Amino acid sequence: MSYADLPKVPSFGITSESLKDGATLSPAQTSKRFGVAGGKDESPHVSWSGAPAGTKSFVLTVFDPDAPRAGGYWHWALVNVPAGIDSLPAGAGVENGPDLPAGAFQLKNDAGFAGYLGAAPPPGHGPHRYIVAVHAVDVEDLGLGAGATLDALVGKLASHSVGRASITGRFERR
Repeated sequence: MSYADLPKVPSFGITSESLKDGATLSPAQTSKRFGVAGGKDESPHVSWSGAPAGTKSFVLTVFDPDAPRAGGYWHWALVNVPAGIDSLPAGAGVENGPDLPAGAFQLKNDAGFAGYLGAAPPPGHGPHRYIVAVHAVDVEDLGLGAGATLDALVGKLASHSVGRASITGRFERR
């Protein structure tokens, strides 16, 4: 399953001090782990407002639909963020990060670890889009354990999303 499998839902407000919609990602949001010069694997700051009525929690994701593999590439998934939270600081998505809201946890990304992986498209593959999304859901707990797959997350988002806010950064390695 991929991002394209998610249903259309109402949008709400989203801002970031780390990235501007449509702009090139800063080095902080690129991947040192995957060899990008200056990369820091730092999840972006994200703030949101105006979530739909009925929102009981949030899920934050970062997804690359342009990755050269079926279904794209999931860089981050943070689930069960309480409805009273409306922002996360830059760097909250570090592996085993201490700055996550109570009850929230990270699923393993497509690199195989629970945390944020910065942008690192293959050199010469062209520009990639990185969709940073806040998904408003109608349950406090999606019923996923820390070992849940990203396909399971997409399935839960497909049935529980009541809104979605997103901004898209871009990055290319030549």
